[in-house]
Amino acid sequence: MFVCSCSGCGRRPLVGPPGMSRIVGGREALEGAWPWQVSIQINSKHHCGGTILDPHWVLTASHCFHKYLYVRVVAGLHMWSDPGAHSQIRSISEMKVHEDYDDFTSDSDIMLLRLSSPFKFTDHVQPACTPYSVTHEVILNFTHCFITGWGSSSYKGRLMSNLQEAEVELIDQRRCNQLSWYGGFITENMLCAGLESGAGDSGGALQCYSESDDRFYVVGVTSFGEECGLPRRPGVYSRISRFADWLCFRTMVTHRN
Repeated sequence: MFVCSCSGCGRRPLVGPPGMSRIVGGREALEGAWPWQVSIQINSKHHCGGTILDPHWVLTASHCFHKYLYVRVVAGLHMWSDPGAHSQIRSISEMKVHEDYDDFTSDSDIMLLRLSSPFKFTDHVQPACTPYSVTHEVILNFTHCFITGWGSSSYKGRLMSNLQEAEVELIDQRRCNQLSWYGGFITENMLCAGLESGAGDSGGALQCYSESDDRFYVVGVTSFGEECGLPRRPGVYSRISRFADWLCFRTMVTHRN
């Protein structure tokens, strides 16, 4: 077992911890509220979300980029089309698709992007934590979970200009696999949560807050879902705790080289 999260990860310097009351529906996020959120862009247009793990690596979904070669990663931005003074833009030097990724079933839908040069951490650019095992994920006893991104709020709608957030509830796998839901399609490597999060948020984070640690952990990477908000069709996410050793090994090997 490895523990690979950056020290100081999962902190939000510009925003306090979640309140006691639950946010209903989506809303525009406060600027700087999600400092590990990145926009992965093709021809300067938002294509998928991603999560900063450390200065060199960004986590996203395999299905986002196996057909694209020329992309850039933008951190520290609120409006995706206007990066602003706090943003940092990097090109990509390497892509690592999970070896077991299945394009048909969406199993193991995670990917690492190595940046051409490291991010400089600021109040607007920070790394997220990741659970280092399934047991650790349970021990963290998350109280609030959020999805974030610039995805449309309606099926096949236009991208949102400013970063959005929505609080969601994790859904038991057995419930999500019921015949009237996903009918057994959800594997042990997947999580279900809340409503489907919109096409523009593919690759972005499902992040949850641990009161005991006072940190946010990325527990899922947005993988798939059907039309936004359909009953019994919640968003499906790659379960990060199931890939903890893979993530750690891939990033540690690179740091040694």
